[in-house]
Amino acid sequence: MKLIKIKFTLYLGLLLILAALSSCQEEEERLPILGPREVQEGDTLYHTIPDFAFVDQDSTLVTPETFQGDIYVADFFFTSCPTICPKMKSQMLRVYKKYQGNDNVKFLSHSIDPAHDTVAVLRDYAERLGVDAGKWHFVTGDREAIFDIAQNSYMASALEDEAEPGGLVHSGAFLLIDSQRRVRGHYDGTKAEEVDQLMRNMDLLLNEENPLKEK
Repeated sequence: MKLIKIKFTLYLGLLLILAALSSCQEEEERLPILGPREVQEGDTLYHTIPDFAFVDQDSTLVTPETFQGDIYVADFFFTSCPTICPKMKSQMLRVYKKYQGNDNVKFLSHSIDPAHDTVAVLRDYAERLGVDAGKWHFVTGDREAIFDIAQNSYMASALEDEAEPGGLVHSGAFLLIDSQRRVRGHYDGTKAEEVDQLMRNMDLLLNEENPLKEK
């Protein structure tokens, strides 16, 4: 009887160790939440993307509600960009094609040249890429509002610079945003290996959010 108790105790201990290891592994597989944060009355308040309202290639108003319950990948570009934009869009297309059938993944590309990138121009651009307007939104709007949300919310650069080709400059960042508007990843959209990491992290984030969706 004593031997049985010892074996049972060892077995129980092993289960507890495995459970602890599994818990640690799950914790390690959760993506970080990027950006500033503050603690108020014991609760941590994370940086989130604020309210916005832009118009996409179908003349549809795009707001945070457009992405409610979904994750999305955001970037900044302009259609006449002669430098990094073509490379960024070819990489984003890789991501789009992988998640084309996943209703919980969307894409948001902000034009930083609204004077040129009208709704008609963006529609033509999206059609040439062959993407679904309901899944990948190319948006235009007030330029200063787009500059502001790039730098202060998405932690990406976007500004006017006459010394640059096209008179504008922006980072090649792809930003991974969760369903609570929090920034969960920042990747160089001009580098295939970083975009590969983005897709791996998107899978992690979708797995993290699935229990929330089931509730």
